[in-house]
Amino acid sequence: MALKVELKPKERIIIGDAVITNDDSRTRLYIEGSSAILREKDIIRPNEADTPCKRLYVILQLMYLSKNPREHHESYFSNVNDIQKAAPSTASHFDAINREILADNYYKALKEAQKLIAYEKELVSNAQSPECV
Repeated sequence: MALKVELKPKERIIIGDAVITNDDSRTRLYIEGSSAILREKDIIRPNEADTPCKRLYVILQLMYLSKNPREHHESYFSNVNDIQKAAPSTASHFDAINREILADNYYKALKEAQKLIAYEKELVSNAQSPECV
């Protein structure tokens, strides 16, 4: 069964190692096969990775899109250690992400990392609240 993807005008999608940009109208694609697929809304570009957890997400994207994800494991685990030292409360998020990585479910690991980014935003917001200052 094919995956149905609807693209908005000018929306981009990554399929395997190709970036596809839609034209000025909506488009519907039916994709068969097992290539990695990332919609623009799920992509964080390296220059947009302005927090530790967003930088980690970029590494997970590379793992997901790579033919050899293990090439990125050293960088991933180094970043995980740094984040957990700074915020030990992130451990449960990393448990979920690591479970998916060990099962070779890199897309699901990305989804778990999105929850980690939301948690990071919450931590920063709480740290900047007037009660904490």
